[in-house]
Amino acid sequence: MIKFSLCPRYELAFELLGKKWTGLIIRCLLDGPKRFSDLTDIIPHISAKVLADRMKELEHQGIIIRSVYPEIPVKIEYSLTEKGRDLEKALEQVQQWAEKWIIIKQKKSE
Repeated sequence: MIKFSLCPRYELAFELLGKKWTGLIIRCLLDGPKRFSDLTDIIPHISAKVLADRMKELEHQGIIIRSVYPEIPVKIEYSLTEKGRDLEKALEQVQQWAEKWIIIKQKKSE
């Protein structure tokens, strides 16, 4: 029997990207810079704490950049770095797979 081992980089990539909400956050930022409130509007079920945690992690990993504009009130926007934008093709492939294979179950009306 041949023993298979995963590439450590692949494993780390899925550890990061496989976290709940991370892919959706990146997908939202592919359309351009967003403010924190924009992201909570687009992804309504994410808590502010989880969003803040994911944003910090993505910034730490060099996938997003946080831009602070010295206005009153202060304006903060998040956008993808080149590293983050490079995920676009992979996310498009996931979208195509989902359209082919994922079935959305309709809720029964009461």
